[in-house]
Amino acid sequence: MTTLVTGATGNTGRHVVTELARRGEHVRALTRNPAAAEGMFPPGTEVVTGTHTAPQELADALEGVSRLHITVTAGLAEVGPELVRQAVDAGVRRITVVWGGWMGPVEQAVADSGVEWTRLEPQEFMSNTLTWIESIRTEGVVREPYDFPSALVHEADIGAVAAAALLDDGHAGRAYNLTGPQSLTSRERLAVLSRAIGRDVTFLPITHEQAVDRLIADGVSRPDAEYVVDWYATSSDGSRTVVDTVERVTGRPARTFAAWVAEHTDRFTTPSRTTAAH
Repeated sequence: MTTLVTGATGNTGRHVVTELARRGEHVRALTRNPAAAEGMFPPGTEVVTGTHTAPQELADALEGVSRLHITVTAGLAEVGPELVRQAVDAGVRRITVVWGGWMGPVEQAVADSGVEWTRLEPQEFMSNTLTWIESIRTEGVVREPYDFPSALVHEADIGAVAAAALLDDGHAGRAYNLTGPQSLTSRERLAVLSRAIGRDVTFLPITHEQAVDRLIADGVSRPDAEYVVDWYATSSDGSRTVVDTVERVTGRPARTFAAWVAEHTDRFTTPSRTTAAH
């Protein structure tokens, strides 16, 4: 059996690869940048070059694959249904998909594929906190327009649930809402970070439009920037309500934000402290 993981070096894909390999599965890791995969995956992982946004070029990558993991990313909506069709034609019989925040064409194609599927619907990733690195390092501040609670989920837990859905029976046709064990505001996350790095970090509110402009300056399109900031502005009950899906599926509690911070503390320290540590 072989499982193909698309976006394998991405935010969640790398954790799917690692968890599948840990469970003894032969994994084919698809990435457009194989150099980025060096040293990232367990021994025995098969790294192949490609991208799920060019499904017409994936015949070789899909050969012999029985399971497929898809993360919905920018540019996939237009070609995702073709990716799903090619996968099913190639013999894939089980698919997991990390959705893009709504029931789009990729998610619908997976649901209509005729094979076993599981849709993962994570709330905010804990790794979104990494966008604060530069301002924390250089100024000791974080600027955000809103301070609503969010039931952040660790990316490794998304990987663990994906692996369970791909390898174990009983998950077909299910949509799994995924959260961590706590709902935290930005200020509460900063308190955890401050304790970890030994430095107080200040929360500074900015306007909605300033947040949109900041994303556009980073290369995000205006529609996507507005969607992201609007998601925070209209924080829903679902985005801040803790559920036990991770524990029910994997058999162990979801990882805490403090655990995530412990894994990434060095990335938030000031340049002078980082230099001194070396």
